Amino acid sequence: MFDSLLQEALGLLLSWRFAIAALATVIAGLMRGYSGFGTAILLAPVYSTLWSPRVGVPVVLLMELFVSAYLLPRSFGEANKKLILPICGAAVLMLPLGSIILLQADGGTLRRAIGIFVLLFGLLMMSGWRYHGTRPLPLNLAVGVTAGLLKGATGMSGPPVILYLLAGKEEARQHRANLILFFGVLGVASIVPPLWGGLIGVSTLVMTAVMLPVMLFSVPMGARLFHVIPQRWYRRFALILLIATGGFALLG
Repeated sequence: MFDSLLQEALGLLLSWRFAIAALATVIAGLMRGYSGFGTAILLAPVYSTLWSPRVGVPVVLLMELFVSAYLLPRSFGEANKKLILPICGAAVLMLPLGSIILLQADGGTLRRAIGIFVLLFGLLMMSGWRYHGTRPLPLNLAVGVTAGLLKGATGMSGPPVILYLLAGKEEARQHRANLILFFGVLGVASIVPPLWGGLIGVSTLVMTAVMLPVMLFSVPMGARLFHVIPQRWYRRFALILLIATGGFALLG
């Protein structure tokens, strides 16, 4: 069995898909370390195109789990837990329903849906639109429900939460901590449905083992860049990447 796992890992490392996946993983790791988000939004479209959603999405979920373990402890004290924990709770409850979509939906259709969603999110961010209303508990729960469904089905919970949280008046450090706490809680919970549904098999574990060191190398670098690179530079670069990855999944 060890020999077959080694051959599968070597086959992945020597394929052209590895080069594309590794580049996307480095960029996603830098984004996640810098801003607190970006892993799934970038990697779900790329991995789903390279390996199909039923393989790519579980790989993203497993990698999110390890990245969250690195970032979560420091950010827990800085986050607005009164705001974030209800969103997390609603999202966790909706994860199984989203996972049913992942299990049942056609792979090509789901990949294109992921691409369209990421593309629209990038364009919406580029337009400068923000939600400027209040953040009452019912609305927090509604955002959490939407995020949980998306996380289970596509591996991405970020877009609705990011747009919603950016409306707040918190400083950049607390925005980042809020996002890290949300993604950390959801990262742990999101592993259970695909594991229960049999989506995390040997191939998924091999791909995760190959890509995870690339991610874990990149995240600390991104965290250091948070104190160096002006946020306006990062935002422009991130928007370009979102539109590019959405188009890659849509047309790939």
